Amino acid sequence: MKLGVVGLPNVGKSTLFNAITHAGAEAANYPFCTIEPNVGVVAVPDERLDKLAALYDSKKITPAVIEFVDIAGLVKGASHGEGLGNKFLSHIREVDAIVHVVRCFEDENVTHVENSVDPVRDITTINLELILADMETVQKRLDRAKNSAKGGDKKFLVEAEFLQRVYEHLSGEQCARTMALTEEEKEQMQGLFLLTAKPVIYAANISEKDMGKADGELPLVRQVEEFAAKEGSEVLVICAKTEEELSQLPPDEAQMFLEELGLKESGLDRLIKKSYSLLGLISYLTAGEKETRAWTIAKGTKAPQAAGKIHTDFEKGFIRAEVVDWQTLLECGNYNAAKEKGKVRSEGKDYVIKDGDVVLFRFNV
Repeated sequence: MKLGVVGLPNVGKSTLFNAITHAGAEAANYPFCTIEPNVGVVAVPDERLDKLAALYDSKKITPAVIEFVDIAGLVKGASHGEGLGNKFLSHIREVDAIVHVVRCFEDENVTHVENSVDPVRDITTINLELILADMETVQKRLDRAKNSAKGGDKKFLVEAEFLQRVYEHLSGEQCARTMALTEEEKEQMQGLFLLTAKPVIYAANISEKDMGKADGELPLVRQVEEFAAKEGSEVLVICAKTEEELSQLPPDEAQMFLEELGLKESGLDRLIKKSYSLLGLISYLTAGEKETRAWTIAKGTKAPQAAGKIHTDFEKGFIRAEVVDWQTLLECGNYNAAKEKGKVRSEGKDYVIKDGDVVLFRFNV
């Protein structure tokens, strides 16, 4: 899974990126300090792995991972190549979802490109540039469909009609993800690869002094939440500066720091959970003496396709999946004990893998 971290210059993008990846992107108080996208791969925290590894005395633990891309700051006119616009658009096209960092703090020492703090205006600035880029994409496809439909081909007539609706929706300064679509149209929309069709998490970046306050006490955050609710997007309230400090501490000290702040988990943990939810992802597990590992799949994936994540041969020669819930396995003490108690199920090709399933695939090639 690849997440693009975006936002106007000086909203805390690179600070947040540093915190969650330890990749050390330069964070400076001027626009475009991030010119090439910084990429960091971060492990997905998963307590289940440690517990299963202890049970099996595994030599190796391999968590699922998320790739974060810190994308250069955007300004008005980016859709026409202003600032670093063209690079921004090409980099954002490659990600699965967008983490849109929005400034929700006042600080006279940190300049703002618009000289004032207004999160909804900032969101709209970026969304509008993405909408303009999408309109150009749709217009090209629409022109081709209309030309192909001149011969009366119904397929192209239907395509042109759909593209016209998409274009009109975008023309109203609305993102593609807010458009009401049938299941068939959703597939058509995916084929357009539009920037504004990508799912979004708005990261409302607050100051350290605002940490611990309820959202109701933070009017700027409330504005972001109201905006996100209208388009069905997620919101994560986070203090990038505190997260960066946390990331530099040993795990035990970081946990103590979190408790002192009255937080149960770090911003990274919350961001990952929201990302999984947003993209409809789950993890199944494999465990043994050599390795305990998490595998990320889409919710609704059937056993053979889940097996194919490990190796294509597993999918081709799939026979069955031996499945037990991770907690049940721990309670039984080991795999054989779980099997004796009838807790290990033998599932066929139509079984839909669930989050937390510990799976042993049987296959023959």
